Amino acid sequence: MGVSKKDVFIKIALEVSRLLLGTTFLFSGFVKAVDPLGTAYKIQDYLTAIGMTSLHSIALPVSIGLCVMEFLLGAWLLLGLYRRVVTKLLFLVMLSMAPLTLYLAIKNPVHDCGCFGDFLILTNWETFYKNLVLLPCALTTLVWHNRISPLFSRHTYWLAALSSAGFILSFTVYNFMFLPVFDFRPYKTGTDLRKLVAEKSKGDVYQNTFVYEKDGKRQGFTEENYPWKDPSWKFVEMKSVLVKEGKKSEVEDFAINHLKISSNRKRIEDETDITESVLNDTSYTFLMTAYSLKDMSESHLSDFEDISYYAQEHGYKFYCLTASNRKKILDLIEDLGVNYDFCLTDERVLKTMVRSNPGLVLLKNGKIIHMWPDSRVPQEKELNKPLDKLSFTKPIDTNQVDKDKFLILCIIFVSPLLTLQMIDLIVYKRPKRRKEVGDAREGSKEEEL
Repeated sequence: MGVSKKDVFIKIALEVSRLLLGTTFLFSGFVKAVDPLGTAYKIQDYLTAIGMTSLHSIALPVSIGLCVMEFLLGAWLLLGLYRRVVTKLLFLVMLSMAPLTLYLAIKNPVHDCGCFGDFLILTNWETFYKNLVLLPCALTTLVWHNRISPLFSRHTYWLAALSSAGFILSFTVYNFMFLPVFDFRPYKTGTDLRKLVAEKSKGDVYQNTFVYEKDGKRQGFTEENYPWKDPSWKFVEMKSVLVKEGKKSEVEDFAINHLKISSNRKRIEDETDITESVLNDTSYTFLMTAYSLKDMSESHLSDFEDISYYAQEHGYKFYCLTASNRKKILDLIEDLGVNYDFCLTDERVLKTMVRSNPGLVLLKNGKIIHMWPDSRVPQEKELNKPLDKLSFTKPIDTNQVDKDKFLILCIIFVSPLLTLQMIDLIVYKRPKRRKEVGDAREGSKEEEL
């Protein structure tokens, strides 16, 4: 019996929908998992916008759960695992996201939706249109989920599910514990901050209409033809229409304000903007970033003090950049006796620079040479030479490194799945096929007899 055109159409629609939906969720979950703290900050932005700042503490666990869930839903759909449950969940997610993203597009409480982390920035309207495409795909996979071909047998499908879950959970936790494996932020290693800071933000472009009234009638004029010389026209109002949305510089808020602390370390005497001098320093500069001194981990502070002494010994600058208030800075000096040069910097900038509190950035000529989370800053025994002679100051091809990392991750993810495929083929499918062939031959012999 031949296959009907309807069946062919359903199969094509199903596979296209499965590919689009699965790939989107897998990709979205992966790029979020690259930077779970960045996703948590985005969740906090949404909570702040709707007046629920008291829930900021749950942003990180929600972020990790979201990364893992999106990746697994996409991966399991593509692999044909738990078809009924996965397609139901995907449809419910898309059904709830469609009205939510429409609301966000209209109200625009947060400009960047955060769907694909810092890798791909979408506006809220672009996100809504994306969901309009994916919603029918989710419905298609839900209705015909039983026609999705699983890639694994019933003997190994749970191992495939466990393998993919272990991969994404480990990857997410690793990126949280250390720095993101892939850095899509404007402050990544190799960035020339001088160039970015020098770029001017392009403002919004508006078209102004001047409304004048004469003899009881109102008329709109442009800036070129408004009747400013004719006293018979009386000005009523000016209307502005946004023609083109401006573009902000990626590091628009980057600034370093140095605090001059008294000799007895009891008060702050002055504040000076040293941004240009830091970026134009031809020698090396260490920037310790700690957006919150109150929430800062103190377990590795001794390592930062070692680096501070090392910098003094070799004539390098060392600054501690924080967004904490002056009182907290003085309290930290008194409680821990630290002798850093403290500077004030925007909190969001510090959170973006290093996903660690505290963290460390190394600059030279305004270029980011290297960065570390607090648990991986150079140890005293490693700082036994001038920086020019240490390995972490040598230039690297970040694009090639990223390609190598991605290839390794693909191998780690795919290798267990291919192994399970081989087990399916050798242990389960081939013996089953032999049995079916043998039964068929026995049946044909019986018919001959």
